[in-house]
Amino acid sequence: MSRLDTFIARMTAQRDLLNHIHANNMVPAEGAILEIGLGNGRTYSHLQQLFPDRRIIAFDRRVAAHRTRLPETENLVVGEIEETGLQFAGCNAALVHADIGTGYPEQDALILRWLPEMIVGMLRLDGIAVSGLSLNHPRLVALPELPTMSAGSYRYYRRA
Repeated sequence: MSRLDTFIARMTAQRDLLNHIHANNMVPAEGAILEIGLGNGRTYSHLQQLFPDRRIIAFDRRVAAHRTRLPETENLVVGEIEETGLQFAGCNAALVHADIGTGYPEQDALILRWLPEMIVGMLRLDGIAVSGLSLNHPRLVALPELPTMSAGSYRYYRRA
């Protein structure tokens, strides 16, 4: 599969999962939504459409989003996510979406040393985590892939 095909499969799975989670009311009624890895703001924009009445807080190392898709200042956390995310431990988020994988196994392994624990700390009980990287943690229960997804292209979990 080409890198373009891999990217399209990953983005399609991401969109399909977020739409599925929304359509099936899987997100707890209380709690913010956290976007780990704002990037250029495409997923942030989609989350705004799906959850217009929710506070959405976005994290990134530096601002690179299109200026029409920037969160308000109070909902944008800039800096090393491994550090800034710790400030949100115990915030009882309803949904955490993380798309900060690099595509390089050795770099992703470093991210996975802290990302699962950080996400568990952010999520409320029964909250949903969605990630491009596999989140191995005893408090995250993997949910089944959708039929439209390529195997392993994206994952989602419920916090136990």
